[in-house]
Amino acid sequence: MSMTSHTSRSGLQPSRLHQAIQHILLASALTVSAAAHAETSTDTASIRHNYHISGGSLGQALRQFATNSGLLYSAEAELTEGKTTAGLDGEYTAEDALKKLLVGTGLTYTFTTEGAVAVRVAETGSNAASTLPAVRVVGKATSDSTENYSVWSSSTATKTDTPLMDTPISVQVVPQQVLDDQQAIVIEDATKNVSGVQRVWNGEANGQDFVIRGFGTRYTRFRNGQRISNFNTDMANVEQVEVLKGSAAMLYGRVEPGGMVNVVTKKPQDEVHYSLQQQFGSYDFYRTVAEATGPVTDDKSLSYRMDFGYTDRNSFRDFVSQNQIFVAPALHWQASDKTEFNLSLEYMDRKLPYDTGIPAIGNRVANVPINTNYGQPGSKFNEDPSDSTLLDFNWSHSFNDNWKIQNGFVGNWANLHYRKVLVAVFQPLLEQGSDPMQVRRGSQFTDDSQETYLTYFNLNGKFKTGELNHNVLLGGDYFSDETRSGGFFGFSAANAPFDSPYKMPGDFGGGGFSFSRVNLYNPTYPNLDFNAYENQRINHPNNFFVSQTSWYGLYLQDQISLFDDKLQILGGGRYDWAHLASGSSNSYTNSEDINGNYNGYVPSFNNIVLAKQNEGFFSPRVGILYRPWTWLSVYGNRTEGFGTNNGRSGNGQPLNPETTEQYEAGFKTEWFDGNLTTNTAYFHIDKKNVLTLVSDGGIYDTIGAARSQGIEIDIAGRLSDGLSLITSYAFTDARITADGGAPGNNIGNRLPNVAEHSGSAWLKYAFQQSSLKGLSVGIGSYIAGTREGDNANSYKLPGYVRVDTFAGYTMNVGPTKLITQLNVNNIFDKRYYFTGAPYYANRAWNLPGEPLTIMGSVKLEY
Repeated sequence: MSMTSHTSRSGLQPSRLHQAIQHILLASALTVSAAAHAETSTDTASIRHNYHISGGSLGQALRQFATNSGLLYSAEAELTEGKTTAGLDGEYTAEDALKKLLVGTGLTYTFTTEGAVAVRVAETGSNAASTLPAVRVVGKATSDSTENYSVWSSSTATKTDTPLMDTPISVQVVPQQVLDDQQAIVIEDATKNVSGVQRVWNGEANGQDFVIRGFGTRYTRFRNGQRISNFNTDMANVEQVEVLKGSAAMLYGRVEPGGMVNVVTKKPQDEVHYSLQQQFGSYDFYRTVAEATGPVTDDKSLSYRMDFGYTDRNSFRDFVSQNQIFVAPALHWQASDKTEFNLSLEYMDRKLPYDTGIPAIGNRVANVPINTNYGQPGSKFNEDPSDSTLLDFNWSHSFNDNWKIQNGFVGNWANLHYRKVLVAVFQPLLEQGSDPMQVRRGSQFTDDSQETYLTYFNLNGKFKTGELNHNVLLGGDYFSDETRSGGFFGFSAANAPFDSPYKMPGDFGGGGFSFSRVNLYNPTYPNLDFNAYENQRINHPNNFFVSQTSWYGLYLQDQISLFDDKLQILGGGRYDWAHLASGSSNSYTNSEDINGNYNGYVPSFNNIVLAKQNEGFFSPRVGILYRPWTWLSVYGNRTEGFGTNNGRSGNGQPLNPETTEQYEAGFKTEWFDGNLTTNTAYFHIDKKNVLTLVSDGGIYDTIGAARSQGIEIDIAGRLSDGLSLITSYAFTDARITADGGAPGNNIGNRLPNVAEHSGSAWLKYAFQQSSLKGLSVGIGSYIAGTREGDNANSYKLPGYVRVDTFAGYTMNVGPTKLITQLNVNNIFDKRYYFTGAPYYANRAWNLPGEPLTIMGSVKLEY
């Protein structure tokens, strides 16, 4: 029996705190299960939703209907195969929506008293109604082990709900089911399934930076389509991860040209649902995830959601551990059938080290055990209480079926505390005239605070002019980010701004705290006095830094369709008014209280003279798509982008910002009644005004340029009953095309951390036989060729083939669903590395990938 399913869903010794949290959560979950779970039915026929469903395959239209309405759709493939629908556009009840979608198909429906709907062959006087079994659409959002891996619509590329087959841009979506099957615990676990996306080195766990189409994202992060600085994703409340390829500047402002990663969070549901999951694995890994959602009021106009995640883990790396708490409450108020309000909060407290990885020696990463850490035991990133808080409020109002306004505000406040000893990347790795196997290290004891604010509005309207159908978006946003950092840096022995009676063992000279060293192949760590470092931060700070970034942006976009929606034309542009101000100081003043007692230092933030820069730029985008048949779309686009601000030159003059231009062409297909989707694209990107070092004194100029071009293929969906697939391939040729820098001419060199050939494949089978029902197994492989380690191409990162596998079993225990799962990653224990993105790649920092690891999971759903 062929089925189609789609759901809208919303070492090993644990610490005492962790055990307490587990016991509390488990007790709560069991209480809820015992007391409450006879599921209540609901009259889904009367609930109104906005639908924007293109004409074409009936099976695809019904899946999108299920997504919009929050219902679970399952059907016999024979029932919808070969049938088409005129589509749906506007606000309807579920019953009215089904009527319009099923017009002319020979199918009808019946809502049952159980809150379900049966779709069947319409009776015509014969016994046709009994020739095919009924299809049930159940009003409950639950996990389904046979759910399709493909997604049919996304708003990331256009900020409108547009089917991907009608979007002339490459967008890849990693849905919830893939995240569950692979037990994704960080966002990098999701992006490894997407073509042309490479993870990069970052000093902190969950640093969340990527190389896309050859270019780094510069830690530019997006949550529900909104830019957030210094925001780290906890997967506890993530619904899916979307990757937009190419420059997104036309809608999002200053972004890198390769693309962007957008995290879509789970939303409150009007049906009760609870889950509790315990994960455990290699290197003392423990993670507890809990969620609860449901209505607050009897009429279900107000609903809530609460997501919780707690992580406690060690690592295969020496003295590396992580402790993280995440809480995310959310409210949804459907004030009327046309107006809604959403409020969500995310709080994260995390403690983890800053890991610089392993340096390169000669043309390879040093051949040392991958657990070797050249930091210092006791070093921490966020050692003191440190946290980040995000507030997101938005609302929307539909004036009628065609016009809608959206407005929102996002604020993020982060406090970061660095207490670390790390490889001194700003100095030669090996001290001349000394033992050549000594690694030099510096110190950072600073406190950072960062505030980010974003507000936006969108007006979306649909209308016709003659034979042209318009979907117009008029919008604007304001983004502001300020970072303040103050404390103690020790990176330069020759120019240390202070002298100290405390001298670290192995220190290189008069600076006292400037450097220490360890042996490359047999590191012995000096017994450093971290209290003395802290004393330097408090009484002898030498570094203060302020950075302010803001811009206003206005954009207009029109999606035009004609010839019965077979031809789609996308055009638009955005203008940004950008401002940057930054400055630093190494001075401070002492203060005394009214009795003359020393009261510590007064930071010199207010005395910093800020170098200011203003820029304006227009970012156009045009795309065209032709869909001759429902299963095929051919598209192309051209985009320009306004990159990150390059700051100022050594003589104080402002430098031109980076600019980018992309051409892309490709085609998208749907097979097996839309159950399997593909995207094939060719791209060519030019990036100009790239910063290049022109003197060893740290002077830069915008005389660099780079080009990236290649081919990408992404396939996702279901091949047959129970057999699901997500796979990708990328050929990427990314090179430096202009470079007049002091270290030498790098023209023609490959950009670092970009594999010429890379790909992935993940295959899952959910057994359909009654005796094995509930059992799923899967296997996947992730491949990358040789990559260059830096812009000079002075060393290489080896290529690798990593193989993962999993097995899971789902069973019902009364009203509760029990899901058990075991994942084994890197089963052949391959060694591989990540270095930095092109703008900060260097020989000193190369992070090893995880060796063979095992992760188990037990999950209860109510």
